Amino acid sequence: MYGNTAELAEDKLLLLYILDKIKLPISNNKLTEVILENNFINYFTLQQYLSELANANFIDYIEQEGKHRIIISKKGLTVLSLFGNRISDSKMHSVDSYLKKQINNIKNEISISADYTIQGNNYIVNLKALENDSILIDLKLNVASNEQAKQLCSKWKNNSSELYNNLFKVLIED
Repeated sequence: MYGNTAELAEDKLLLLYILDKIKLPISNNKLTEVILENNFINYFTLQQYLSELANANFIDYIEQEGKHRIIISKKGLTVLSLFGNRISDSKMHSVDSYLKKQINNIKNEISISADYTIQGNNYIVNLKALENDSILIDLKLNVASNEQAKQLCSKWKNNSSELYNNLFKVLIED
């Protein structure tokens, strides 16, 4: 099933390394995106490794703002500190380089959320921004159409900082 045990161990350590470097709870989807964009591990093997790391208590699944997130556990940090030297320099460099370019996008996606639900004939849009686990804004809007709901979510995800600042100014001004 696995190429060899050294490769298996390196791949699992690489996952722990990525979780340690990101330093934030991350969704399975976002972690999968990071792994697949760099061609480190295929999707099915990645999901198997995550399950095995969770069973060994090297990672934890937590719920944050109603969403499941993955974090490295204390036990995982210990294993990484003991065996992290088994990760190839080229893979560590690839991760470091990728995260250097993408960390702001990853953090933004983790701390900014926008979704909507249907209630009767209306759509309830929930726009949220977090900073260091503190809620900056949690705004719910009632809109009439699916298109409006999608548009609000898209604008919030792409420009939340400016929108938040503008809203804050409007509310503070006399």
